Amino acid sequence: MTPVSPDAVQPSEMRLVRHPSMTELDELSINTIRCLAMDAVQKAKSGHPGMPMGMAPAAYILWTEYLKHNPSNPSWVNRDRFVLSAGHGCMLQYALLHLTGYDLPLEDIKNFRQWGSRAPGHPEYGRTPGVEVTTGPLGQGLANSVGMAIAEKYLAQRFNKPEFPILDYTVYVIAGDGDLEEGVSTEACSLAGHLHLNNLIVLYDDNHITIDGDTSMSFSEDIPAKFTALGWFVQSVGGDGNDVGAMREALDAARRETNRPSLIKIRTLIGYGSPHKEGTAEAHGSPLGEEEIALTKIRYGWDPAQKFFIPDAALGKFREQRSAGAKAERGWQALFDRYAAAFPAEAAEFRRAAARQLPSDWEKIWASSLPTFDPASSMATREAQGKLLDALMPKLPLVIGGSADLTPSNNTRPKSAVDFSATERTGRYIHYGVREHAMGAIMNGIAVSGMLIPYGGTFFVFSDYMRPAIRLAALSEYPTIFVFTHESIGLGEDGPTHQPVEHFASLRAMPGLVVLRPADPHETMYAWKYALENRKGPTLLGLTRQKVPVLDQTKFGSAANLVKGAYVVTGAAAPDVILIGTGSEVGIALKAYEALAAEGIRGRVVSMPSWELFERQPAAYKESVLPPAVTARVAVEAGVRNGWERYLGDRGIFIGMSSFGASAPYEVLYKEFGITVEAVIAAARKVLA
Repeated sequence: MTPVSPDAVQPSEMRLVRHPSMTELDELSINTIRCLAMDAVQKAKSGHPGMPMGMAPAAYILWTEYLKHNPSNPSWVNRDRFVLSAGHGCMLQYALLHLTGYDLPLEDIKNFRQWGSRAPGHPEYGRTPGVEVTTGPLGQGLANSVGMAIAEKYLAQRFNKPEFPILDYTVYVIAGDGDLEEGVSTEACSLAGHLHLNNLIVLYDDNHITIDGDTSMSFSEDIPAKFTALGWFVQSVGGDGNDVGAMREALDAARRETNRPSLIKIRTLIGYGSPHKEGTAEAHGSPLGEEEIALTKIRYGWDPAQKFFIPDAALGKFREQRSAGAKAERGWQALFDRYAAAFPAEAAEFRRAAARQLPSDWEKIWASSLPTFDPASSMATREAQGKLLDALMPKLPLVIGGSADLTPSNNTRPKSAVDFSATERTGRYIHYGVREHAMGAIMNGIAVSGMLIPYGGTFFVFSDYMRPAIRLAALSEYPTIFVFTHESIGLGEDGPTHQPVEHFASLRAMPGLVVLRPADPHETMYAWKYALENRKGPTLLGLTRQKVPVLDQTKFGSAANLVKGAYVVTGAAAPDVILIGTGSEVGIALKAYEALAAEGIRGRVVSMPSWELFERQPAAYKESVLPPAVTARVAVEAGVRNGWERYLGDRGIFIGMSSFGASAPYEVLYKEFGITVEAVIAAARKVLA
């Protein structure tokens, strides 16, 4: 179609007809969202205008008539949650946030996608007031919402009392075709249907367009039939996305549903109103262009010369949410005050959880829960974890555990645990099934509930399946605890498909993620203590399948030093050589140290469970552990070398893996791959020479 100049047409020739279910004010308000999206993307010369234009009517109805929120207090604990899973369409959310009165000035929207703006290229948790979760990688937001819904169900069951429904929020999601194509969405939605999460309502923007073009090229699923089979309540709204009356009816029906999560499929036109790009991939991921925007505004009945224009009537309509939200929160606060008077202990626990604090007697709880370990024995660190969780978890009711179908192997389920299910909302253990990717994203959703600490386990090699969720947790500083057992070739006979060799190096490279590889049961206890106390980002625990020696705490450096990332286990004040080990290889370093000492070589053994925590320490401490003058160093880890250079320097030698593993008993594997006491001794002699 040949582009037409705005000067060549008469407005009356192009004016779109308002849908009968819309009032004039509805239309004006909806078009305000559309025009802000077009103008912001055009000014940035980057972005996705089409989705906000198509979904503006549904979002307008949701935000002004259904969403329970207070723009003056985005952290109100009983607010409804809104997740824009189709995060590329973020100008839809930014427009709504600004218009309804959140702390997102128009200047930030004018600087969309620019340095310092609180309107970044995709929604970011912690950057923009009112953004509940970081979205953009498709499917993640939808999976996060399942975790949010689980959190509400558990918290409501724990805290609510008859006549005191202090928690009763709903999780609303806008998702697109791309979200539903991603496998993580099916994983998460399958679990949501299984758990009967009726507090989850998804608006599906069925616009038939992705970057490549029409979805028919690659996507022909019958989504209503699929979600019905997944156990969801499914409705469809036809037309072009402008039937706000039908949307109200669908939302009303979804809110009445008592047993299933809801999907509302809304047939929309991407880039609605654009005379040349409506319904095409051109409206998806690029600015429409000045002339096309002008023509589109003429079709809306707007002055094409005005940019970032917000009509007073529309702003007044949106800003009603400030007073309505404040009134709703005041009503809730009055209810909570009565609740606190009737149930003071529960109210105190609620307040601490809402403030993201551990119980007031946390240190006492911790100390009284510590198992004892015989220094003459050995034990897998995954087994030590299980013993701690058995003692600790009954005292921490706001910690939620789970596993991706590896509960007996991961040792993540305390003996006293009750399983969370469709009929048992008091349960604190989630069986995620064989859904590692969804588990990671769902745990992130639980974490952003703000009141719960989630952990979940699987084999370390399957961190590959979870990496997108781990990365978003690190980027967004979610306090999620990722438990990975079978963390090296030490898992043995399962072979190279299950033996992670590059994974520690890969995940240590991720900014914001604290990776902990404890050496023995004592270090495992302190790894868990750190993880539970760390509310500024995710923690990864790497635990062994095979048994490792229990380090005698009366003889060696205290495992409490794990919080420093590395510490001296034993050795000379002025060593000739430093042996650095992590995890199960600390035991190898200790045996090598003893053999070297018998030869008269002064050594030092350093346990380094966390590079990240070590790098946070003052320079003086780091130099006390690894004196710069001692350049004779050997590091041993059953993984690849990448990254160890920073601690080994030019002279140091690394003992570890340079290939994939193999299928054999772990003792054979360590010998065949040269990760042995003898190899460390030989390396020490060589580096000293």
